[in-house]
Amino acid sequence: MYQLDVTLQRGQNLAARDRGGSSDPYVKFKIGGKEVFRSKTIHKNLNPVWEEKTCILIDHLREPLYIKVFDYDFGLQDDFIGSAFLDLTSLELNRPTDITLTLKDPHYPDHDLGTLLLSVLLAPKEEQREMTMLMRKSWKRSSKFQPQSLRLSDMHRKSQLWRGIVSVTLIEGCELKAMDANGLSDPYVKFRLGHQKYKSKIVPKTLNPQWREQFDFHLYEERGGIIDVTVWDKDAGKRDDFIGRCQVDLSALSREQTHKLELHLEDGEGCLVLLVTLTASAAVSISDLSVNSLEDQKEREEILKRYSTMRMFHNMKDVGFLQVKVIRAEALMAADVTGKSDPFCVVELNNDRLLTHTVYKNLNPEWNKVFTFNIKDVHSVLEVTVYDEDRDRSADFLGKVAIPLLSIQNGEQKAYVLKNKQLTGPTKGVIYLEIDVIFNAVKAGIRTLMPKEQKYIEEENRLSKQLLLRNFIRMKRCVMVLINAAYYVNSCLDWDSPQRSLAAFMLFLLVVWNFELYMIPLALLLLLTWNHFLILSGKDNRQHDTVVEDMLEDEEEEDDRDDKDSEKKGFMNKLYAIQEVCISVQNVLDEVASFGERIKNTFNWTVPFLSWLAIVALCVFTVILYFIPLRYIVLVWGINKFTKKLRSPYAIDNNEVLDFLSRVPSDVQVVQYQELKQDPSHSPNKRKRNNPG
Repeated sequence: MYQLDVTLQRGQNLAARDRGGSSDPYVKFKIGGKEVFRSKTIHKNLNPVWEEKTCILIDHLREPLYIKVFDYDFGLQDDFIGSAFLDLTSLELNRPTDITLTLKDPHYPDHDLGTLLLSVLLAPKEEQREMTMLMRKSWKRSSKFQPQSLRLSDMHRKSQLWRGIVSVTLIEGCELKAMDANGLSDPYVKFRLGHQKYKSKIVPKTLNPQWREQFDFHLYEERGGIIDVTVWDKDAGKRDDFIGRCQVDLSALSREQTHKLELHLEDGEGCLVLLVTLTASAAVSISDLSVNSLEDQKEREEILKRYSTMRMFHNMKDVGFLQVKVIRAEALMAADVTGKSDPFCVVELNNDRLLTHTVYKNLNPEWNKVFTFNIKDVHSVLEVTVYDEDRDRSADFLGKVAIPLLSIQNGEQKAYVLKNKQLTGPTKGVIYLEIDVIFNAVKAGIRTLMPKEQKYIEEENRLSKQLLLRNFIRMKRCVMVLINAAYYVNSCLDWDSPQRSLAAFMLFLLVVWNFELYMIPLALLLLLTWNHFLILSGKDNRQHDTVVEDMLEDEEEEDDRDDKDSEKKGFMNKLYAIQEVCISVQNVLDEVASFGERIKNTFNWTVPFLSWLAIVALCVFTVILYFIPLRYIVLVWGINKFTKKLRSPYAIDNNEVLDFLSRVPSDVQVVQYQELKQDPSHSPNKRKRNNPG
């Protein structure tokens, strides 16, 4: 075997494929008909500079490296620019070589399509080392056998553990370029640091947008890195317009200090205002089972002291500590033709993502690894996913579990039944985990009233008939609750039941005559207390939502059919205008339904921690409204709102009630987070729709 290190440097005088006399080029590398690399897209440039590196494993040198250059077209078929072949047998081993390739089109051999500049190094492959890299949606693997009992190599550790955190606050844009016929734009911003990406919200019809969004990137390199920033104008039904770009060189910024940056846009007009802070690395690590933080009595005491009640106002972002022991898995699905799998495990907490080594040719792997994380939000969900490693191809999904941190029993080794991708039903195999969570309840409660951390790597929204129907039914159920309540009130007014109407009339007179504002939170407090009493007495009014679960399973069947028919529906996928409208409707239905379900689940004690927090807040509001006149409360609220920008010009606006409700799971999430019971007689093959393969 050989290892080919390729640096895609730049292109020169590429052919124009757009009407504006430019192109949006990107490059694909193929060997033996398989795509092994795809570069990023450089917009509106015939002399693009990529400077991207890739490492390719090659079994033999007979197959040349096939290089194809395309022009990216949003919503349409990408235009072919040109291609070239690199003869690997002509390369000298262990010698870096700069190569210039002339692009050709077999149909138009006389056309001048430009050149590509590469730097390549071909070396024999050593089969004693292992390196694994994570990429979005695609797990490309380059594998070298390693004894299972060895620790993770330094290179493996380095590829996963970050050296610091980059906190970015996108404040505003100033005097951006007008891209629409009305003299305005609908701008949004894309950030990229390595494989980490973030996309801001869209601010419609303005050249001076106010975003006020905050997010974090992980810093993997000691010397820093460069954040690529591009600004776009959203256009419904066609390709978004490019407004401009800029970069943030993190190596030039000092650590533990907030920097206000005004970045002027290249290839455009205007500037962006950012706040960037580089902080030291959080306590995120991997070790063998023998190296255990909580079993060391001294370390355990230090951790407990760090999150004790006495330190409730020290470092509000450090809410708690999570330790995950990934011990082993049993009876996994066979993903290879040999009847075996090469499983490895990925552990994710929000944007923190770590992975184990690969155990080759084994359906009952033992990893015995300990992962530690800093908890920034105790309402986060731990996701543990098992994959089968495939060299030069995307890794195969074997199973997954999602575990809310508040549902974890400390120090208990449990066997979790692996679920399918949608987390709706079982797949083959179980995974043994032992998890410990230590957190400060006061910090956790305060953090609940702040905006929820957004994942910078998320699945793109997709259009699904079944998902649209599911969201419509969920919203309909929420609306029906209000309609039934209105019918009930109307029946009281119509005296359909004299006894009920008389009781309602007397209650109306009593409440209105004695009404005070503090009675509103007091009534909600009584409702929470009553539901808690029903749960304690065994009269649980929470029903298992089989309707939502059935809809989720039906959606999975629809996904399977969509995957099989994707090639047949190629033309339909190009109708982006209609698809975008349908996705928007689908998402609005989901948001409305989720909002109603979150309110219901707060009062149903679905998450006791949040319900207790609601009780504390309602008690405080009741006391405040009882003792303090309403005009004073409104006066304080108004003064705070009017002076907020003066006191903190770059503060991010938030609504504490909506931030609280964002932590309460919807009915769909309740089903997804529900732990399955292990059933030895169950066979996933009996229900084909639960098989992710």
